[in-house]
Amino acid sequence: MATVELKGLVKTFGKTEVLHGIDLAVEDGEFIVFVGPSGCGKSTTLRLLAGLDEVSSGEILIGGNVVNNLEPKERNIAMVFQNYAIYPHMSVRKNIGFGLRTSKMSKADKEKRIDEVAELLGMTDLLDRKPGQLSGGQRQRVAIGRAMVRDPLVFLFDEPLSNLDAQLRTQMRLEIKKLHQDVGTTIVFVTHDQVEAMTLADRIVIMKDGHIQQVGTPAEVYQKPVNMFVAQFIGAPSMNMLPGKKSSAGIVLNAGPTISESLNSDASGIMVGIRPNDLTPALDNEAALFEGRVKIIEPLGPETLVYVELGQHEVLATVPGRTPPKIGDTIRLKAPQEEIHFFNADTGAAIL
Repeated sequence: MATVELKGLVKTFGKTEVLHGIDLAVEDGEFIVFVGPSGCGKSTTLRLLAGLDEVSSGEILIGGNVVNNLEPKERNIAMVFQNYAIYPHMSVRKNIGFGLRTSKMSKADKEKRIDEVAELLGMTDLLDRKPGQLSGGQRQRVAIGRAMVRDPLVFLFDEPLSNLDAQLRTQMRLEIKKLHQDVGTTIVFVTHDQVEAMTLADRIVIMKDGHIQQVGTPAEVYQKPVNMFVAQFIGAPSMNMLPGKKSSAGIVLNAGPTISESLNSDASGIMVGIRPNDLTPALDNEAALFEGRVKIIEPLGPETLVYVELGQHEVLATVPGRTPPKIGDTIRLKAPQEEIHFFNADTGAAIL
């Protein structure tokens, strides 16, 4: 296991700078997930850490040692790719053992290590099969096994679950999380899927346009987003955003109501954020924040997502799945005051 540090990491391709001074410290044994939209720089950061691309400026430290000038094989890291990258003509045993091809271990020790990894991944009965006889999830486990067999300081995962169907992704998420709990090796994981990030990470690194927007635990980035981008990127469905402005009575929303909140901000415009799961039907004897017309419903079983029209604006709310409203119905909605977020409309920064 080892710590990982990125200090002022910059990457340029030609005259285009794609990473703008990334600073991050990863604890020994921590599970860090980089997440963000396509083109945000998360995979580029991983490739620099792996040594597959050259750093333009800044430093990468693994276990306290600067590794900028070391070849990938000299960094004692192991990488699992999106496309498995396993050999179809080799058995599972030989694919896993391929990670030990340059090792000075004896043949008996190599076989023992392969058996240990196979048992940990639940693949002992599959060692003599070829990849063509395996499911997608089993193939990905072979790729993970080939990385594990070397006992690296750091595991790097580059969107390893994106080629799997939804059920297999859920299964593999659990297996990777269990693997980390069992082995305890430092993991740096890249994904575009914020659900993967929330379920796997000890801490999440949210990126946009080559900059880190926020680093925090899943609870921190969900409950206390530092800006509008994080607020809308983390959480599914995305957070409702409604424009408003300050007044002596509080925050007056363009959608109609006033929220009695005193903000310590000079911002001329305010964006009010409310997560759909916090926007729920108000009882007859309860005060409502909004009243609008149901436009679209999306049944999800235990709950139903409801798109509600508020004049020129629209919000997404959550109602019980057993008693959903009908399209065209009028619905009254409430939200806990403590779950309403406020942002500077000009800068996007959270107003605390």
